[in-house]
Amino acid sequence: MSSFSTPSASHDTTLYDKPAPSSSSTPSPREPEQGQGDPTTLPLSLQRTSSTTSPYFLIPLWRKCIIVLVASLTTLSITFASTSLFPLTAEIAASLGTTSLDVTVVNALMIFTMGCSGFVWGPIGRQFGRKNAWLAACAVFLLCTVGAGLSPMAGKGAAFRIFVVMRILGGLEGTFFHVAGQTWLADIFVPTQRGTATGFFLVGTVFGPAFGPCISGIMATFTNWQAILWLQTAMIGMSMILSAIFLPDMRAKQNKDAHGFKQKLVAFLKDTNPSNVFQVMCLPNVLLTDLSCGFLSWSQYSLLAAPRHILNPRFGLTTPLVSGLFYIAPGIGFLLGTIIGGRISDMTVKRWIKIRDGFRLPQDRLWSGAISFFFITPVSSLIYGWGLQYEVGGLALPIVTAFFAAAGLLIAFASLNTYCAEVLPKQRSEVIASKYLIQYIFAGAGSASMVPLIDTIGIGPATTIGVVLVLLAGVLTLITAKFGLRMQRSLEKSGGVF
Repeated sequence: MSSFSTPSASHDTTLYDKPAPSSSSTPSPREPEQGQGDPTTLPLSLQRTSSTTSPYFLIPLWRKCIIVLVASLTTLSITFASTSLFPLTAEIAASLGTTSLDVTVVNALMIFTMGCSGFVWGPIGRQFGRKNAWLAACAVFLLCTVGAGLSPMAGKGAAFRIFVVMRILGGLEGTFFHVAGQTWLADIFVPTQRGTATGFFLVGTVFGPAFGPCISGIMATFTNWQAILWLQTAMIGMSMILSAIFLPDMRAKQNKDAHGFKQKLVAFLKDTNPSNVFQVMCLPNVLLTDLSCGFLSWSQYSLLAAPRHILNPRFGLTTPLVSGLFYIAPGIGFLLGTIIGGRISDMTVKRWIKIRDGFRLPQDRLWSGAISFFFITPVSSLIYGWGLQYEVGGLALPIVTAFFAAAGLLIAFASLNTYCAEVLPKQRSEVIASKYLIQYIFAGAGSASMVPLIDTIGIGPATTIGVVLVLLAGVLTLITAKFGLRMQRSLEKSGGVF
């Protein structure tokens, strides 16, 4: 497989992108001339980083599709692992000599550590190449999954401790696949195609959390819980092989000023400095977007964390099989939501390009999720929660409303994910990493707290908390869509972060 090497992000623009010529009737986004007014009267440093088109845009479409597929399959493996053990806490606890609450906390800790993976694998990717880091992360995750599967053999004294260590170390590979995958897509797709490409890539990230519990619930009915981990081992092994064959090796230009050991050491320490991720979060538009993703993720993982706890006593279910099948409804909702949301996101960008006579702002696509933030997800979630609270509508009601709540969440997510890949092209990886850090902190909190919340205040009030967070995420997103560029410019003028 050929290797690519050009300067990192030199092809992209910070606020305006110029894709390759197309026969589409949609005007190509163009860069502003100096002196033009609202909203394009910008400091030069924000207007562009280069006026050249990326050579990666010229990669054949068939190969781009393969890259999307392989990247999505790899992220599927790690996200599958994040929730696949949710319905099996009782069985795992009995096998390892601990309690269901302890297993639930371990699952939440794994999700939390997924958000921190950018601090570990991001610097490795910058030093040794994105593809090499990707393959190394696959190998580590595979070994940790095998270790977790073999943990019961250690005996009940050490088994749980080994299980905890393997799950947490496995989580540390987590969102690196999300960050690197989205960065690859932003490198090879023009702006008016990125939303759709990101939507298909995110199929893997949403299929895993939704269908992991479904598949594990079915398998655990007929075999032991370790079989789920052997399935995960096969999934990541196959993904690793496909990644080695098909993913491109796109390397950033090395620092020519770093001569000698001391200079190289300084360059390495600078590159591995985690403050790069926190620095971009000082931009208000980035921070508001990260918080929006966090609030949505709370709702997403709280929806997935408790179905067995909720459904089994209410409907007399006695095995993980039926409650596992419940996950099919939100799973299909997640899949359709991410694909439809990505397409709507790109359509919104094209509409704003026409309105502005060829100008494009990254924040334009944020308008596409309004109906999901303020109608689809809140209404569906409230009916889901309070219907279960008062036990009306039978099993059909939570199934149908879970589908619409899940679809609405991912339609809302779609524009936010692509915006993070566009808003600061030269620091694209750091922005995406900051998003996943906040997102998985909230995801871990949601998955860990949902069952205690339900036991304390009931499913209706617990779901209402998630609805309030979704509405708040919608407000923050619209603020970013309306004022994000103005906030970023204000910080720059005041001598802020950049």
